[in-house]
Amino acid sequence: MKVILLDNIKGVGKKDEIINASDGYARNFLFPKKLAVEANAENMSKLKAKQDSNQYKKNVEKEEAMKIAEKFKGILLKIPVKTGENGKIFGSITSKEIADNLREQYKMEIDKKKIDLKEPIKMTGSFTVSVRLYEGVIGNLKVQIVTAE
Repeated sequence: MKVILLDNIKGVGKKDEIINASDGYARNFLFPKKLAVEANAENMSKLKAKQDSNQYKKNVEKEEAMKIAEKFKGILLKIPVKTGENGKIFGSITSKEIADNLREQYKMEIDKKKIDLKEPIKMTGSFTVSVRLYEGVIGNLKVQIVTAE
């Protein structure tokens, strides 16, 4: 019997997957526990509509991420810091500080976890920081660390 899973079931399948289950397993376990529904025409059309809706949402989110990545090309984020001799910074610049300065200067909300710093920045100068905006969409942000007056 073909059934559509309503939840992830270990060893059986993932949510919204269509599987072949034995009649007894489907009627005695999956249906009573609301883990699956029969794969009839009505349920198949609901599943198709749900998948189309999810795909549309993903496409919209990816387009927005690509627009943000384009905006990053025209941005030079300047972060003023106190420095000692030889341009060394007191402390370091972390992804949180980059996200905060991006919010203050350009009104862009980027989660600090998406900013990919290999290691904290400890010198003045220009750096390119990659930002994971969406699956497969990475924006490069130019960051300039300058001495505060």
